[in-house]
Amino acid sequence: MTFRYGHAVNLDWAAAVDALVVQLGRDHAGEGLGFVYIADQLGTHADDILRRLRAATGVQEWVGTVGIGIIATGIEYMDEPAIAAMITDWPRSEFSVFSGRARAPVLGDFTPSGADAAHFAIIHADPNTADMPELIEDMSRKTASGFVVGGLSSSRAASFQIANEVLRGGLSGVLLSSAIAIHTRHTQGCSPLPGRHVITEVNGNVIATIDGRPALDVFREVVGPELARDLRRAAFTVLAGLPVAASDTGDYLVRNVVGIDPKNKLLAIGAEVEAGQPLLFCTRGGDSARLDLERMLGDLSDALPGPAKGGVYIACVGRGEHMFGKRSAELGLIRQCLGDVPIVGFFANGEISHDRLYGYTGVLTLFT
Repeated sequence: MTFRYGHAVNLDWAAAVDALVVQLGRDHAGEGLGFVYIADQLGTHADDILRRLRAATGVQEWVGTVGIGIIATGIEYMDEPAIAAMITDWPRSEFSVFSGRARAPVLGDFTPSGADAAHFAIIHADPNTADMPELIEDMSRKTASGFVVGGLSSSRAASFQIANEVLRGGLSGVLLSSAIAIHTRHTQGCSPLPGRHVITEVNGNVIATIDGRPALDVFREVVGPELARDLRRAAFTVLAGLPVAASDTGDYLVRNVVGIDPKNKLLAIGAEVEAGQPLLFCTRGGDSARLDLERMLGDLSDALPGPAKGGVYIACVGRGEHMFGKRSAELGLIRQCLGDVPIVGFFANGEISHDRLYGYTGVLTLFT
């Protein structure tokens, strides 16, 4: 049986929640975990939304966050006052909501069923928190699987997370036990340009030389003569790719080009790097994003032992209509492949998969 889920759009937060509850049902008797994603237009009412959901559904345990865009099965709400929610059928003993104010299970803890209590984490995080990549890596080491998925909140106002209460700063989420069957993959939104390079001189995130040559000279060659004449457009169009060490799938992290110094031929990217680190350059594109999404969905479908009960999809704010050309085209592809599986999620300021913080990706996690 699939999970109950719903989505609604209304500037009146109470009316939106009431429409959600009609879809979610009121007969949950306090069991299960609720996921809820709230558009930033409704963010000031997050406490009220959480209270009303609890009272109406009977479900007491909730996690989620705020997003500029909200995701549900087959549909994307961008810049709309939307809420999406899903309620699982998991026993409360098989998951643990955690935050800086609520202790998480640790490695070696077990649930009453004998399952690893700290097996897999779904997390939401504040994009303004310092050292977030290190915090994500640390969190992954606290799970038996070594896996966390999630995303950084996105909002034009104050960011927040929900972990049984409305929170700001840091990270929070839910730890799932090994009794819960999980299948997850991520898809890239960029296509690498030819050539693999090595950073040879760098200070923090400012690259001085690549392959022993001035960084900007290499960048100009990679982007080609047309873009090289308009460095502002080149910096928007072409991104830096940082290959993941020991990846057997060619995985890489995408980071923006955040600054160019033509006088000193320096290139700044959105991450601190080291001399000797490999470097790619990539371009964003709808065709490559579509192909990689189809590949990911095929891999995930092949891995599923049976129909999925539900899922969470977290995608970069730069995806969706911006990348696929039409509103809801990305979620339409997922629906076309998986059918009407209940899915909720949001468009994030950064996506989390395994132990890393990505950009321009989509992370799909399914429960069977």
